Parts: sequence; structure tokens; C-alpha cells
Amino acid sequence: MSSKWFAIVNPISGRGKSLKELHKLQQLFIKYDTEVIFEVTSYAHHEQILVQNAIERGFTKIISIGGDGTLHHVINGIMTQKLVETSKITVAVIPFGTGNDWVKTYKVPKNRKKSILHILNEKTIYQDIGEAKIASNNKKIFFNNAAGVGFDAFVVQKISALKTLGAIGYLLGAILSFISYTTSKVKVTLDENSIELPLFMLSIGICRYSGGGMQLTNYKNHKNGFFDVTLMRNILLLKVILQIKYLFNGNLKHFKEVQTFQNKQIKVEIKDTKIPFIQADGEIIGSGDVEFNLCKNAIQFVIT
Repeated sequence: MSSKWFAIVNPISGRGKSLKELHKLQQLFIKYDTEVIFEVTSYAHHEQILVQNAIERGFTKIISIGGDGTLHHVINGIMTQKLVETSKITVAVIPFGTGNDWVKTYKVPKNRKKSILHILNEKTIYQDIGEAKIASNNKKIFFNNAAGVGFDAFVVQKISALKTLGAIGYLLGAILSFISYTTSKVKVTLDENSIELPLFMLSIGICRYSGGGMQLTNYKNHKNGFFDVTLMRNILLLKVILQIKYLFNGNLKHFKEVQTFQNKQIKVEIKDTKIPFIQADGEIIGSGDVEFNLCKNAIQFVIT
């Protein structure tokens, strides 16, 4: 196995800043006498191919240079390869995205020099990873931060043009989406317990933040073997606007329409002609029936 780092760069992250600052990053690693192999993505999901090729070449230390989407695809490349146990792979992040939700949980610095120094310190933790199995195509998608069914996925599907605004973009998208969004009748099974309801939103968290800095789950722990789950029935837009602080302070449970849980497995069965979208780490991954399972302590991450 190689002791070198392999870095995957998304050239459009941070409105192109990642590519503009690539030479500076390379020079900083040279300054600190650290050899890093850099590869730049050329198309959507290219991260998955690059990371799997790197693992085939013996690399087990991966740097994701970009935003939450870049990291999401790196993680999927790691989780779907078969050569190396995922727990033997270490992932670090130099954040360049607009939302940067995953790094907020660990307070990973945005300053380039500081972010490189914390990578070189190699302080790591094992983190749980989520798996979403979509029934319509039997496809498995992995997520390192958060996933959702219903309204939050509907917003993600609507706001691609507003993503650069972070949490403000999500809020604007959410307000606009309230106008056209309708709930779906679903059966949600949380481990062994089932609930049938008109679903507004189901949020499934591993880490603390999503939606550009919002806290849509009652966060507990990133490696405790449980998802943090928020189940929300239909709610009035005005009520959300008047109590908007709850979207950011992790206290959505104060809404009477909200229930929070901790579970290892969640199944969603659609009982309606209205089929809700599914998102993972801020990316639309499908729609319809889905099962979420937790992979405990799946990957090592470099933190501060």
C-alpha cells in the first residue's frame, strides 16, 4: 500500500476556485515535504472512477478537494470497490463547495494552509456511512452526511440554480417549493415499528448539518451506530417562517408535527400515486420505495 495521498479535485467547486488554487495547494504540500498525486475530474461522478483506480494502484489515503457532492461521490467510489476493506481507507477534505455541510460537524478549516496542516496531522475517527437501497432499480447509494425523502428532496430537485447561496438558497427554494409540494401517503418502518402517515419530510442524518447549515435532525453522534431521524407531517409555511430558528438550532422536535427517533434501519413504502423524491448528501438519487441501512464505522476520516 502507498503512504502517499491521492487527491481528487472537482474543478467547478467553489465557482471554480478549486482549480484556480490548485497550484497553490500543490506548492503547500511540497513545502511540507508531502507527496500528493492530484487528479482533476472531467465529468459528473468521475470521482468514483478516480478513487477506485487509485485504490487499485495501492492508495488508501484520499483527499477530496471540493464540496459535499465531491465527497459524496468519493465515498460511493470507496464503498462500492471490493479490493480493500473500507475501514482501512482514510479520507480527508479540503473544502471548496458552497454548502460544505459535512465539514461543519468536524470544524474542518476552510483556510487552505490550516486545512492541509490538519490533514498532515492525520487525526482520524471512524464514521458510520449510510446506505440507501432504491426498490425500483435495486440500486445502492451511499451517503456520509444526510439523506431525505419528501420535501427536502423536492427542494434539492428544484434549487440547482440557488445552490451557490448556501442556506439562503435552500430557504428560498423551500419557500418557493411550499407552493407546489404535496404530501404522499407512506408507510415508514423504523427498525420494527411502522407508522402510516401523509409524509411531508423524512430526514435521516449521520452528521449534524444539511441544507447549507440547517439542522434537520436531532443530532446525537456520528459513529454511534444509529441514524438520527426526523419524521414531519404536513406543516404550514407561516409556522415554519415564524419559528425559522428551529431549522438551524436542531430543535425541529418543538414542532408538534415532528417526531424524532434513533434507528439503524428505515424503510419507506409509498401508498400513493404521488411518488416523492429521495436525496442523499444533497443529490437526487431516485424516487419511490427505499430502504436505509447503516454501515457502522465504515471509513476513517481526518478531523481537526
